[in-house]
Amino acid sequence: MVFRVALAQLSNRVGDISGNATQMKHFWEQADEAGADLVVFPELAMTGYPPEDLLLKREVVDANLDALGSLAANGHLNAAAVLGHVGRSDEVSEPREQWDAPQHTRSLTNALSVLQHGRVRATYRKQRLPNYGVFDERRYFTHGEDTCVVTINDTRVGFLICEDLWSDKGPGQRLLDAGIDVLVVINASPYHREKWVDREMWCRTYATRGNMHVVYVNTVGGQDDVVFDGDSFVLDPSGAVVCRLAQFAPDFAVVDLAVGPQAAGNKRELAPARVTPRLDPHAEVWEALVCATRDYCTTNGFRHAVIGLSGGIDSAVTAAIAVDALGAEHVTGVAMPSPYSSTHSVTDAHEAAKRLGITCHDLPIGAPLAAFSTVLDGLVVTGFDRADGRQAGVAYENMQSRLRGLTVMALANEMNAIVLTTGNKSEYAVGYATLYGDMAGGYAPLKDVEKTLVNALARWRNTVSAVIPTNTIEKPPSAELRPGQVDSDSLPDYPILDAIIRLYVEQAASLADIVASGIDRDTAARVIQLIDRAEFKRRQAAPGPKITTRAFGRDRRMPITQLWRD
Repeated sequence: MVFRVALAQLSNRVGDISGNATQMKHFWEQADEAGADLVVFPELAMTGYPPEDLLLKREVVDANLDALGSLAANGHLNAAAVLGHVGRSDEVSEPREQWDAPQHTRSLTNALSVLQHGRVRATYRKQRLPNYGVFDERRYFTHGEDTCVVTINDTRVGFLICEDLWSDKGPGQRLLDAGIDVLVVINASPYHREKWVDREMWCRTYATRGNMHVVYVNTVGGQDDVVFDGDSFVLDPSGAVVCRLAQFAPDFAVVDLAVGPQAAGNKRELAPARVTPRLDPHAEVWEALVCATRDYCTTNGFRHAVIGLSGGIDSAVTAAIAVDALGAEHVTGVAMPSPYSSTHSVTDAHEAAKRLGITCHDLPIGAPLAAFSTVLDGLVVTGFDRADGRQAGVAYENMQSRLRGLTVMALANEMNAIVLTTGNKSEYAVGYATLYGDMAGGYAPLKDVEKTLVNALARWRNTVSAVIPTNTIEKPPSAELRPGQVDSDSLPDYPILDAIIRLYVEQAASLADIVASGIDRDTAARVIQLIDRAEFKRRQAAPGPKITTRAFGRDRRMPITQLWRD
């Protein structure tokens, strides 16, 4: 027979319980009109994911349960619906009396409920609670223990929540042992590059093992320092993808699954299920950054972004992301040359602004730099080629960066806009960024994008439309805080630096491991020391979207004060 499933890949906003419920009601009705037997919504769709310490507020949990009850009571439809929400369990399987947390949180669960015919037919509680990387689920939830199988129109459907699937044994295998026709997995699975490979591998494992369809529905959209890619799909019993939704955009599709003896049944026929082509690797990262930036800005009430345009590749790429996210009319660039800026830094900044169609203001910092130099005379060495032979150092360089930070923040405050910082992962890693200077701002789109990838993204974006000047891509990178300065004066070449960062930060490799990979020991040891010493800066940095397996921030929680040396 035919079992018709609707996949509702939605952007459920954290804390917007009424809005999330209204959105689900709309798509539930749409699924019912299409003759669906079941519509599938994402994990914690009622509260949005991750709700974090909002769960310590009893009123948030109560509102989510009230909305669930109202949705069930008003959903007098033929189609069943399954959605994620925060639940409460009468049986607490983990003793939490010793925890310093509100009493009401001791029984909270990450749950899903199946709604049909005006009631909650079944509730399932997530069993495997991730507590690594960006996840803190054991901080809030107690795990469930029971399987969930619901018969919907003569089809036995089993349900799992996200991490429950990622194991050869456990919840998934127990469902197979119970005997099911279709496996439905609801998810709030954050994006990182190539994560889709693991998702499809686990789903394929169960599809082929159980000779059944697997329906995988993921949430979509940016939430602080994570971004969800959607990319929901359906696998047939052979493990082949028979339906795939869009990446980084809300989407909805209805698909027919042949379950048991083949029969057309009494459902009207659908067009063949849509298999949306997956984006190429660079397009995928770009869309992740655009989606995350758009959602962070708009959800937090910022319609306009201000960006310091240096003429370099990082600021040009950040501006292009902002334009794709918010529209050119909502992005302002600021060129802030110092006495040590090259001519091309200004011309390249204006060329990028022209190509992107954004306004660009010229606000030179030479005069305020001279004024600060006078104020600090005798305390800070300022200027180069001084008569006394003394040479300015980092303090004077950082003054320039901090004047630029002051400038863009003042302009953003006046415009009720957000400053997007332009630093990349390579710079954040080794501390090649100035606190209260180029780190000043509200969001950092490139925070988890290494320098070599920034270059690759710039070249890819120019294949769509040539918005980044060729000279900006090809010239040697430089902070231009002293005459003739280039990044390679202070850092290894970026391909080497980025390789060390990938090994040390993303793979937690030791110095010995890095040297064994073929990298010079002294170079690796110096970079590791720079990374460790820059932790205090990163703690004060703006949030930015995670696109790698291990980003700075919640993903990598290193002590600032520590004496371990690899």
